[in-house]
Amino acid sequence: VALEAIRNNDLRVVEYSHSAGFASYRKGLADYYTRHGIALSPDQVMVTTGGSEALLFGMMACFDEGDELIVPEPYYANYNGFAVAAGVKVVPVRSTIDTGFALPPIADFEQLITPRTKGILICNPGNPTGYLYGRDEMATLRDLVLKHDLYLFADEVYREFCYDGAEHVSAMTLEGLEQHVVMVDSVSKRYSMCGAR
Repeated sequence: VALEAIRNNDLRVVEYSHSAGFASYRKGLADYYTRHGIALSPDQVMVTTGGSEALLFGMMACFDEGDELIVPEPYYANYNGFAVAAGVKVVPVRSTIDTGFALPPIADFEQLITPRTKGILICNPGNPTGYLYGRDEMATLRDLVLKHDLYLFADEVYREFCYDGAEHVSAMTLEGLEQHVVMVDSVSKRYSMCGAR
């Protein structure tokens, strides 16, 4: 579909879009998420060249140099690069194969929180583990984020990859987190378009 649109375009000039993305595309994305139970307005959507850029922009907007971001490990290795570029320190919290890489105990998070801790980053479903955080785990994360006034960065690029009737619970659906969530999604995974940016 994307290649067909490129082949059949009649544009004489390819102009810059608004820095947050074309308004019509942002409206389409807001409508898509609303249909999936995530009520968004186009003004709440920012289009980037990919999920990686979105994570980097989010970190640069929400954190100051030297701030800390707790990330359940194992995690997507490129998170380290984004954090370094943003001047943020990744603080890993260990999940284990013994629990299927479930959310680590909240007590483990609590032990790692310092005055410099400004956020938690999760990938749901997880990359590289494939673990899908359930509703109870997401609610527990919400409570922790609110207790410590943190940001919850939710990398949800694999949201469609849930199997055997499992339900994906978006961080954007958690009541009370409206001002605390940065959700990252990507068409490249959903439509297998990684090279079509």
